[in-house]
Order: sequence, then C-alpha cells, then structure tokens
Amino acid sequence: MYNFNKKQKIILGILGVIVAGFICYYVYAKDESNNTLEVEENLETQEEKTEEVYSDTVIFVHVSGAVNNEGIVELKADSRVSDAIEKAGGVKEEAYTEEINLAYKLEDGMKIHIPTKQEKQQSANTQVIITSSGVVENEEQKEKTKQKKVNINTATQTELETLSGIGASTANKIITYRKEKGRFKKIEDIKNVSGIGEAKFDKIKDYITV
Repeated sequence: MYNFNKKQKIILGILGVIVAGFICYYVYAKDESNNTLEVEENLETQEEKTEEVYSDTVIFVHVSGAVNNEGIVELKADSRVSDAIEKAGGVKEEAYTEEINLAYKLEDGMKIHIPTKQEKQQSANTQVIITSSGVVENEEQKEKTKQKKVNINTATQTELETLSGIGASTANKIITYRKEKGRFKKIEDIKNVSGIGEAKFDKIKDYITV
C-alpha cells in the first residue's frame, strides 16, 4: 500500500474531480448531440409533411384581363372561378362575365382571362367559354381547339367534353380513373373507363393522345 501525505491526497483528490468532470461532460455532450440530431430529423420530417399537405390543399392560378389585380393568385384546392376573380381584386366596370361559368372548378396551373365588353362586341354572336387551360375563348376558337388532339392524361373536364360522345359524366369518370389508376399508357386504355366501349372509342380514337 502507498502511504500518501496530506498534500498528495489533496492533489489526487483534485485530479479525481477533474477526471470525473471530463467524463460527465463527455457523456452529457454526447447525449445533447444525439438529442439535437433527433430534433433536427423530427423538424425535417415535419417540414416535409407540411409541404406535402400544403401542395395538396393549395393551387396557383393566373388571372388576367378585366380584373383589378392581374397576376398569379393562391387559392384553396377545389376553388371556383369566382374565388379567383375575388382574389384578383374583383372585376373592372368594363368586364364581361355574363357567359362565364363562375362555378367552374379550377385546377393548379390554370389561366383565366376575363374579357371586356369591347372584346365581346368584337366577337358578337359567339359564346364565351372556359377551356382546359382556363382561358376564355369564343366559339370560333373552340372549333380550333376541337381540331387538336386531346391528351387524356392531362385534359380537364371541359377539354374532354369536346370529344364526340363524351359528356360531363363520362369526362368525370375519365378524370377519376386516372387519379386512382394512374396515367393511360396508350389510348386504348381509355376503354377501361366505365361507359367507353368499342363504338365510343372508334369515334374518339383519332382525336386523343397520351
């Protein structure tokens, strides 16, 4: 056994306290590091979830023409044309909205153009409608749209309804089908939608694409 004098015992005691302090600090710092990492990971996960929820509940629409504040507006999902107009500051006095379907349901990325009364007069005796892109067009422009092939993977209800024999009900079924089953890989896949048989497919096959 070693015999320590009083001074040596004091020194050993101080060293013991210092060593114990280092050990405690290392353990505490490691725990704090792990806790910080866990908090950061939790925050990142929460941010990702928030972004996903945000993208599912918000859409952006471009409003132009006879409105008080033209530009891109942020809306809740399932908003209508009337909501977009209101978010754009309402219509101007010269706006022509009599033939615009204010209840039309919007999708992300659409553009809505509100015509003036003068624009309407320049296209007299034509009906103003909203196309797949949300742009207001007259009947002459609608006929040109019909001549273009409709992409059944991206078309909205209005665009699908330009196809022969496709009404509102069938158009909704097409949109519901692709949301639940995914994109159509070939145009023949549209026959998987309830209500579209060989006869109806033959009428539209030359006017659709994927």
